[in-house]
Amino acid sequence: MDTPSAESGAALAAVPDRLRITEIFLSLQGEARDAGWPTVFVRLTGCPLRCTYCDTAYAFHGGEWREIDAILAEVESHGVRHVCVTGGEPLAQKRCIGLLQRLCDAGYVVSLETSGAIDIGDVDPRVSRVLDIKTPGSGEEGRNLWSNLGLLTPNDQVKFVICNRADYEWARGMVAEHAIHQRCDVLFSPSKSELDARELADWIVADRLPVRFQVQLHKILWNDEPGR
Repeated sequence: MDTPSAESGAALAAVPDRLRITEIFLSLQGEARDAGWPTVFVRLTGCPLRCTYCDTAYAFHGGEWREIDAILAEVESHGVRHVCVTGGEPLAQKRCIGLLQRLCDAGYVVSLETSGAIDIGDVDPRVSRVLDIKTPGSGEEGRNLWSNLGLLTPNDQVKFVICNRADYEWARGMVAEHAIHQRCDVLFSPSKSELDARELADWIVADRLPVRFQVQLHKILWNDEPGR
């Protein structure tokens, strides 16, 4: 049986670490714990889910291959401390794990926005993993990887996007059943096109839920403009 030559092995070793990137841009973080901070967003291309309320479908396809060294150089050029790796679903690209580690090593405050459909166990513990648990209204409830809940730490965050009252009651039950609020911050967000923000806020207050209400600050400021 043929075995790889030393030359072919060297060629494979020389292949740079690359990721397919939709965009890298500077904006304000619009949600979660770091809302309001100037943040560099690194948006990876591709996602195996198709949530009904997705606002970044343009990241499903296309993008361009970028070496991780080049990604870090562009992040550094923006001159801010906070970096958010998002998508699409960033963990669908295996080399995302290496990017996250290198960002942490460089001293950035790093967050990862992930659907929760892919195992988060290999993510650097210095990263704040923002786990988006999919409600029935998302159309992707069946993709939730529930074993991820056991990996959560106080550095992480869990987000529920609420589409309607049924979603709210479902999410309320999940928080109680799994005691998620005892593991990390829990965020409830209204689906922009489906649920009035004030209505969701009233439900949370009435039930005295141990969760944080949030709206997407960037949508208030810039609507659905890509790169903002």
